[in-house]
Amino acid sequence: MSRSIERQLHLIDFTVGSILRRKGKNGALLLVYTLVIFVLASVLFFTRSLRAEAAAVLKNAPDIIVQRTLTGRYQFIPMGYADSLRTIRGVASIAPRLWGYYYDGGFGANYTLMVPNDSTVQPGTIEIGSGIARLRNIRVGDIVPLIGHDGNPQTYTVARILDNGSALVSADLLLMAAADYRSLSGIPDSFATDLVLTVRNPKEFPTIAEKITRLLPDTRPIVKNEILRTYDAVFNWRAGIILLLFTVVILAFFIFSFDKATGLSAEERKEIGILKAIGWETGDVLAMKFWEGIALSLMAFLAGAILAYVHVFFGSGFLFAPILKGWSTLYPSFSLAAHINAGDLAALFFLSVVPYTIATIAPAWRVAVIDPDAVMR
Repeated sequence: MSRSIERQLHLIDFTVGSILRRKGKNGALLLVYTLVIFVLASVLFFTRSLRAEAAAVLKNAPDIIVQRTLTGRYQFIPMGYADSLRTIRGVASIAPRLWGYYYDGGFGANYTLMVPNDSTVQPGTIEIGSGIARLRNIRVGDIVPLIGHDGNPQTYTVARILDNGSALVSADLLLMAAADYRSLSGIPDSFATDLVLTVRNPKEFPTIAEKITRLLPDTRPIVKNEILRTYDAVFNWRAGIILLLFTVVILAFFIFSFDKATGLSAEERKEIGILKAIGWETGDVLAMKFWEGIALSLMAFLAGAILAYVHVFFGSGFLFAPILKGWSTLYPSFSLAAHINAGDLAALFFLSVVPYTIATIAPAWRVAVIDPDAVMR
């Protein structure tokens, strides 16, 4: 083993003993440091994974959704609009959609009603999400009454409960046949909720959206990219709320770091003076403080990151989930897949470990360059 490596090992051994001798102060610092890393990493992991889940869900979303508006209010769109949109070059296919919301006053929950494009649901039957089944204690074969637009109840037989694997998008979903949906909602046969377009070339999305607006001025085209940007904006905004709520904790950490950067305790100054008096060089003192900063910051970083990982991916982020996911009576319980960006972890590491390590070296250098007698006096 080379002399320099052996020297550093001795310095590390001495540093560990020095940390343990001041375990009260260092323990408090480590606790706050770990808590800050835990909060930041939890928000980072949660928002990153939710974005990935949203992107996966929206991957098969329509290229362009065409809605009709009147004085800024959403309206049903005539089926005849599809014929006009087919004249736009670049549009591969057009399909009408029937969907909406149903408020269940008895349970205080909103259901998403939808007619599937493949028309697999038979008239008189419905398929429901796991959240609805759990809320109303429904099993396959049960009869479910729904109040129609005219105030009269209509009954349906539960044909299937949608797979839990799709709970993120289907927990509050209620699928029914087109005829049943029109009877329940009162939408005439000549209207649809909206129209969905498939475009051959994704680069033509903006151009086709502009042509739709010129051809049908009372419509609003929604491009898939706009939906993805909206989800990103919502998650970023909610993540900001979490960080704002924990501003006090983050400020406490900076106070601890500032205390380290502005000066050493009398005991630490005396220790450095003794070390200098018995022959330690300034470089040795700085190396000791460097290893001290690295040890504390690495322990806090690893502990905070591991706790955040367990909290988000095994505990479903129970501390922050209501804010980051949004509140809903039927919001599904699901486990997020781990989507961790190495760049985000690296940024978190350098923003937390590097500043604190530097903060421990700076005051030690100011003391180490003073005469040992003056320091000990």
